Parts: sequence; C-alpha cells; structure tokens
Amino acid sequence: MSALPFIAVALMVAIGIYAAVMKRNLVKIVLGVNIIGSAANLFLVAAGYREGAVAPIFTAAPQLQMVLPTPQALTLTSIVINLAVTAMMLSFAILIHKNYGSADSQKRRLLE
Repeated sequence: MSALPFIAVALMVAIGIYAAVMKRNLVKIVLGVNIIGSAANLFLVAAGYREGAVAPIFTAAPQLQMVLPTPQALTLTSIVINLAVTAMMLSFAILIHKNYGSADSQKRRLLE
C-alpha cells in the first residue's frame, strides 16, 4: 500500500492548521478548517482502501475481497458534518462583518 495518500493528509492538515491559526481574515480561517475536514475525509477513504478489491455495493462480486464499507459510511457522515460546520462558521463571519464592519479577526475585540 502506498503512503502517498497519508502524506497528502499530513500536508493538508498542516496547511489547514496554518490557515486557521496564522491568518487574520475570518473567511480564510473557515477555509483552513474546511481543509482539515477534507483531510479527515481523505484519511478515512485511504484507510479503508484495499488493493484489487471491489465496491461493497456490488452484490454479484466475482471475488470475495471487498473494500471496507465502514470508512465509506463514516466519510459520508463526515462530509455532512463538515458542510454544517462550514455553513455555521460562514454565517458567524457574515454576522461579525455586519456588526463590526470588518472580517479581520484581530481588528476588533469581540468581548468589549
């Protein structure tokens, strides 16, 4: 099994953490969190992959080795959760921009 997907996961997590921690714009922070969620999805898919296996939805399989269905189900659940988190964070960013006139997280303190 190739380690390339797991290297891509580590790189995506590093980029997402960098964007979420180091950037000041709220939209860029949301994109960083979204990249981390996509890395989690890639990890789940890569963890459930089997070389030469068939999809578990195919019932008349010519061979007995199938790809693990549990990581696929977890990935679908993770996509829905990531979508909801992204939508909520973007709505917070819009409300902050409306109330404070800026999407810069360092420009105004929210606890004043």
